[in-house]
Order: sequence, then C-alpha cells, then structure tokens
Amino acid sequence: MTKTAPVIATVEGRIGRLTLNRPKALNALDLPMIRIMTKTLLDWRKDASIAGVVVDAAGEKAFCAGGDILALTGERKDEDATPAEFYAEEYRLNTLIKEYPKPYVAMIDGIVMGGGVGISVHGVRRICGDKTLFAMPETGIGFYPDVGGTYFLPRLEGQTGIWLALTGARLKAADAFALGIATDYAPSDQHGQLLARLIEDAAASEDIGPIIDSLTGLPGAGGVQAHKAQIDTAFAADTVEGILARLEEDDSDWALKQIKILKSKSPTALKVTLRQMCEGQNLNFRAAMRMELGLSVKFVAGHDFTEGVRALLVDRDNAPNWQPDSLSAVSDDMVAGYFVPLTIDERLNFQDEE
Repeated sequence: MTKTAPVIATVEGRIGRLTLNRPKALNALDLPMIRIMTKTLLDWRKDASIAGVVVDAAGEKAFCAGGDILALTGERKDEDATPAEFYAEEYRLNTLIKEYPKPYVAMIDGIVMGGGVGISVHGVRRICGDKTLFAMPETGIGFYPDVGGTYFLPRLEGQTGIWLALTGARLKAADAFALGIATDYAPSDQHGQLLARLIEDAAASEDIGPIIDSLTGLPGAGGVQAHKAQIDTAFAADTVEGILARLEEDDSDWALKQIKILKSKSPTALKVTLRQMCEGQNLNFRAAMRMELGLSVKFVAGHDFTEGVRALLVDRDNAPNWQPDSLSAVSDDMVAGYFVPLTIDERLNFQDEE
C-alpha cells in the first residue's frame, strides 16, 4: 500500500500494522479509512502468519481526533454514502475490532476522540502516552457518544462514564489509565521501541501481552480521583435536571464548572445521552451498536447536529442555537422517539450476517 494511502497496511514480522495516515487532518476517520481497515482486518483475521494487529498513527498530534463529521453535513457531504451507510460501515468496523480473534493493540498517543475511540477502546490493549488526550465531546455538537460508547461508558467505574458522556470531559494519560480506558502506559518516546519489540519478538499471539507488560508502567497520578465521590453522587441522578440539582447542592468550584459545561451542551443531546447510558448497561455489544445506528440516523436528521457542526467546526463562533434551547422543553416523548428501533431492512447487519 502506498505511503499516500489514508491508512497504510503492512505486515512486519508477524504483526499486521495499520497506520492512520492523515496527520494534517489529525487522522480524522473517513469512509476510505474505514473501508481499508475493515478489508485488511478481515483479510488478516484468518491469516495464520499474523499473530496480532497494531494500530498507530502518523504525526505528532493525534492518534485520531474523531470522525470526519463535515463529510456527513451539507458543508462537504460524502457522495459515496448516506449518513446511515457511513455509520453502518463504521459500526461494523467497531464490532469487528471488539470481536477480533487476535490481539488488537492501539497505540493511543496524542488526541483520541469520537471515531478514534471506536477504533481503539474496543481492542484488547490500549497503550497511552504522554500526549494522550481522550474525550467523547459529542453532546457539544448536538450528537451523542457513539462508536460503542453505549457499551463501554456505562461499564466504567461508578458514574464516571456518564460524567464523560454528558460533559465531554478531557482526560490525559493518567486519568485514562486510572479509569481503564487505556490498559497500559509508556512514555511517548518509547512507543517506537515497543512497536519494534512486538515486530521483532512476537512469534505468536500469546507473546504480545507479555512483551507489552515488559515495556509499560504507571503514568503517575491523575486528577479525576479527587472528584470521584462528587461524580458518583451527582451523576447517579435519574435525570439531567437531577444531576444539575445535585451539582448545585455541591456548590464547589468543580461542581460549578460542571454546571457551566452542561448548560453549554445541546439539551436534546444531554437527555438522549443519559437514557443511552441507562439502556447500554444491559445491552450486549451488537445490540448496543444496532441501537446506535438508530440514534445516529435520527440525530443527523435533526436540527442540533447541523447547528452544532456549524457553530463549533464551520463558523467556529461557539454560539450554537439549540432547538429546543432548554431541558424543560425536551419532553420524555421526544427522547423516546430517538430509541424507536429501525426496521429490519434499515437495521445494522454485521459481516457474518450478510
């Protein structure tokens, strides 16, 4: 595969290596990248010469800063696929990674957000570095934390997943590691050495874990733990209004900051996301992804997603005009409408069902 491809696929030793290769776009995930990754992973899945897969990224700044959202809007709409088709292909890739029969290792140094989370967090090992910056900031663009957020966020310790989902809080390496989003830590300048060792020494799938263990350690203390009790108290409320009320009762500087953040987000996205987190606790991964396709189709067709993209990514005035513009105006029936299942013809199908 050429060095200009958006994902460079190579076999080095017994490691299949996928390198995200759009550094100027912070390796934002687009449809050609999704298709290359999917085809390659399917080819490597049954290849006995491949012991495991490593996903890394070109450039200094980002592993993958998210999905290429502008390709889903009128700003630069992708002519190869409708939003429903784009998300279906992305979610099939996320599921392929989650169910992959060989070790799938993501080197998540740099920015890892949105779509970048979907191609990393479902792997068996996620190695963070000094430049790691994790977030699921979707409620800020009138969307919700997809790419498997339905499944993995509610399974984080306590209420931290709900806090991350609603606020879009950004985590550096220490907190990503402490919460289990990253499984391992190595200093950024040692990631190349770690990859080289995997290429040189991994003769079988069973070798990959011990090699990673021998070259990784602890990133030090993070800041989230200091607020863990506050997160677990406030974000255990059944409603977004209840969360805000508990934060107001807390009245600490940290709590007041969370209130300000929440009030800047799409009211619709907040309410749908909270229900998404509640539903996700009881869903298996495939069921979660099927639900997400329905949510995504409805969000993209709605007002707030287009407006959020305009305000934060196009005009960059950071002044979205949410509709409705208050939590009280978002009814339970409106929220429920997002969770109406797609028809059999519309629903997400997986590679082994086609």
